[in-house]
Amino acid sequence: MEIAIVILIIAALFISRSVKVVPQQHAWVIERLGKYHGTLTPGLNILVPFIDRVAYKHVLKEIPLDIASQVCITRDNTQLQVDGILYFQVTDAMRASYGSSNYIVAISQLAQTSLRSVIGKLELDKTFEERDIINAQVVAAIDEAALNWGVKVLRYEIKDLTPPKEILHAMQAQITAEREKRALIAASEGRRQEQINIATGEREAFIARSEGEKQAVINKAQGEAASITAVADATAAAIERIAAAIRQPGGEQAVQLKVAERAVDAYSKVASEATTTLIIPSNMTEVSTLIASAMKMVQGGK
Repeated sequence: MEIAIVILIIAALFISRSVKVVPQQHAWVIERLGKYHGTLTPGLNILVPFIDRVAYKHVLKEIPLDIASQVCITRDNTQLQVDGILYFQVTDAMRASYGSSNYIVAISQLAQTSLRSVIGKLELDKTFEERDIINAQVVAAIDEAALNWGVKVLRYEIKDLTPPKEILHAMQAQITAEREKRALIAASEGRRQEQINIATGEREAFIARSEGEKQAVINKAQGEAASITAVADATAAAIERIAAAIRQPGGEQAVQLKVAERAVDAYSKVASEATTTLIIPSNMTEVSTLIASAMKMVQGGK
């Protein structure tokens, strides 16, 4: 019974040492008698017990690495407190195991030195404007060295750029002055545009008034001309009708009667006025002479 138990324990030990299940996105490095033998892929793997052993286990997922904050000096001798985050991925498990004793520390240190070198080539203002360029240059510098470590650097991002308090206050004052300058320029542009708009409006109003007055004068003249023409046309038509009536039988007698009526009416009006002294012709035949003269004029017109 005891022998069976011992055999069972030995069998379980052999199975546990020989059967390995590797999770997805992992890579295990196997050494046989202290020498690199191979890399186990995800799934079920069989090893030689007590000869093969799992020496290193690597995660093949993308890994974020916090880069410690450090002081960098710009080209114009300004100190900046900079920290960032690095994203990398193990692409070669064997190189990651034997290329460096600690590839994470190596990447972190290289990221810091590369960042100091890149920022040292830029002036203070450029460090805030060209973050993408800084990130790209740091990634290029690290990635070139990390190939021997079986690591691929995917990207680097600067989290914070903190200048000294004196520089920060000076930058805030500069920003405030720039905004005040823009506000003054905007206000002056507004006043200028307002004056232009007022002048343009007055000019257009003056032109509109003059055009209206001109059109009114034209309309009045055209109306007066039309009125004169209408009166002349009506007078001509009346004269033509009178002339046509005179040519009819009995027309001359009607004219004599009309002239006599007008003469009598004239004498009646003169006589009706209180302050008027009426002088009656001594010879009443002069009235008939007047009528006869008028008739001759009518006949002459005919």
